[in-house]
Amino acid sequence: MKSLARLLHNIERLRWYVTKPITIGVRLILVKDQTVLLVKHTYQRHWYLPGGGVRKSETLEEAARREAAEEFGGKLGRLCLFGVYTNLYEHKSDHVVVFSCDDFTLMGEKDYEIECCSFFRLDDLPSGVSPGSTRRIREYASENDLPLVGVW
Repeated sequence: MKSLARLLHNIERLRWYVTKPITIGVRLILVKDQTVLLVKHTYQRHWYLPGGGVRKSETLEEAARREAAEEFGGKLGRLCLFGVYTNLYEHKSDHVVVFSCDDFTLMGEKDYEIECCSFFRLDDLPSGVSPGSTRRIREYASENDLPLVGVW
């Protein structure tokens, strides 16, 4: 299953190279007791903030809640807008809306595309966290004025 997910992701990347799409996605900074939840996908090598693409006829909030439910069986309380970022990696114009939340429950049911998920201290992240996720976590920990706008 892991190799199939990786193959499908590579095919999708080839499509992005040809079509250069404009996309929108959501990511979640889920924090409890100075720890943040990170996920590792079966088809990528880094740890990431959970999230994914927004579907047609879906609001940003609906997408965030759906992704939480799908990726790790999460049920989210109140969401706060953290920032909006632009990611020009992988040949697409990807706009990423980040929400933070400290009111959530985990049901422990993870999606087939999630290899594992775990909590890490905000000030002691594991090696292999994606650069964009690392920047967002550091911004969150610095408690700057929100929301933020910038490059992923």
